[in-house]
Amino acid sequence: MQYLAGTRSVHTTASICDYLDERTTPDDTVTVVATASADDPTARRDAREALNVASVRLTTVGEVTTTLREDTELAAALLEAAPAVEADEIVITTSSGDAEPSSTSESAVHALLESTSIPVVVVPVAES
Repeated sequence: MQYLAGTRSVHTTASICDYLDERTTPDDTVTVVATASADDPTARRDAREALNVASVRLTTVGEVTTTLREDTELAAALLEAAPAVEADEIVITTSSGDAEPSSTSESAVHALLESTSIPVVVVPVAES
């Protein structure tokens, strides 16, 4: 199975990895896409760290690919990547990983649900 995951932070990546840990096998492939603003060094650092978490945590998966996309919305990046990786399932969280709830994250979920026929799994973010 080919999973496509979208993230912006270490916290959301950890929740996605918790979900995938229970479902993936060595025959599966996971592609993780993180997005960040090119003008925001902190956001770029957070996105790179989020991708590192996926690489470290998903050790039982056959292959893990990570990609950092700058200056694009998460939903748009996932919708673009989905056919390229032949995704069977898209995994996202309802939170950006920030302390405050994010309408941007909710918009990403809605955009995905409205724009793709691929199953979208929305996982909760574990409380820190």
